[in-house]
Amino acid sequence: MQNSLVQKYNVPGPRYTSYPTVPYWEENTFSYSNWKNSFLETFKKSNSTDGISLYIHLPFCESLCTFCGCHKRITKRHEVENPYIKAVLKEWELYCDLFDEKPILKEIHLGGGTPTFFSPENLKILIEGLTKESVIAEEHEFSFEGHPNNTSREHLETLFNLGFRRVSFGVQDYSEKVQKAIHRIQPFHNVAKVTLWAKEIGYTSISHDLVFGLPFQTLEDVLDTIDKTNSLHPDRLAFYSYAHVPWIKGNGQRGFNDEDVPKDDAKRQLYEQGKIKLAKHGFYEIGMDHFALENDSMFTAFKEGKLHRNFMGYTTTNTKLMIGLGTSSISDSWTGFAQNEKDIDTYYARLDNNEIPVYRGHILNEEDLLIRKHILNIMCQFQTSWSLEAEKFPELEEVLTSLKEMEKDKLLHINNNQLVVTEKGKAFIRNICMAFDLRLKRNAPQTQLFSMTI
Repeated sequence: MQNSLVQKYNVPGPRYTSYPTVPYWEENTFSYSNWKNSFLETFKKSNSTDGISLYIHLPFCESLCTFCGCHKRITKRHEVENPYIKAVLKEWELYCDLFDEKPILKEIHLGGGTPTFFSPENLKILIEGLTKESVIAEEHEFSFEGHPNNTSREHLETLFNLGFRRVSFGVQDYSEKVQKAIHRIQPFHNVAKVTLWAKEIGYTSISHDLVFGLPFQTLEDVLDTIDKTNSLHPDRLAFYSYAHVPWIKGNGQRGFNDEDVPKDDAKRQLYEQGKIKLAKHGFYEIGMDHFALENDSMFTAFKEGKLHRNFMGYTTTNTKLMIGLGTSSISDSWTGFAQNEKDIDTYYARLDNNEIPVYRGHILNEEDLLIRKHILNIMCQFQTSWSLEAEKFPELEEVLTSLKEMEKDKLLHINNNQLVVTEKGKAFIRNICMAFDLRLKRNAPQTQLFSMTI
């Protein structure tokens, strides 16, 4: 890749797990009442046909990983488990009280934090509590994130018996120097052990999360990590760009100096060469940062144009209602977003008052819905079109004009009312989406809100 392209397009930009992105939510016009109307309307329309998704945020970690941007609480006190699970089940009960029929659970995802911080017994209490007053869809997808250092065989067996068939393990990088810098010491042996256990037990989709651009990381580190990962034959993997945003994350990302982090062309080389290596091992790029083998359901969803993206990342299911439970979780009713209280004590207090603990959100207008459709198309299919009148918007010509430079650089093709991202352009997918982001265009941030796109 030409160095000039990296220099030209390496700007701060969103990762588009939603549109509008969180900094552009109209919080001043949001209320619990309009959020309630939004999710109840979507539930009524889609529960019987599509079911719903649940995301449960389990925020506790025993130690701080300095690369992590997730909302977490660091503690070694496992007595926090029971009160938190009771609170999540209370929150779910408050939602279920509003539904006029049993929710059909199409998807459950346990994220964090560290879900495997919780004991297998407590995770069983959580899942059985969530499913007790629900109907589990016949073709459901239950998944969780496991830490290789503390995921036990009992964790894997317990969740498998509860219907889980997908697990993702956070690997990041196998270099000891990198692991020390990010405070995530986990030998290859630990990852191999939990991966092989999952295969023996019967998990049908095993994923590994890798990160490029970490402090002190070299090209040799990345390629070695990919080779080691391939030796364990996961079905899919994420190859994330490290988001160096110490001004947002606080002291957690100051365990190393800024100059220790690969930047610009050096960082892009990690991605480009890593992607070449992944292709040699049979992994296909099916979305921003995501790769899968041909036999994985995510690859099938991509080929069939059914891949979806939301606050959980890429998913093979496209439920219109996703409810987030737990601190900081974000819910998506398709016409509205709502985020829970981030502070655990405030979260508990709201539930003690029998309140669904939402504290901010956004209700999407017609323009938001249309722009989100185009951005989702680009993120999930590497293309979008506006051949129908309903797919056009007043600023479309302005957007297309702003994309001419990218077309000149052969990052995309535009013809016959269609935009198609080229292979070269996949590395700049966030930049392409930004051209459609009308809220970002109208109100460019005066301070840096987002990580760099490259």
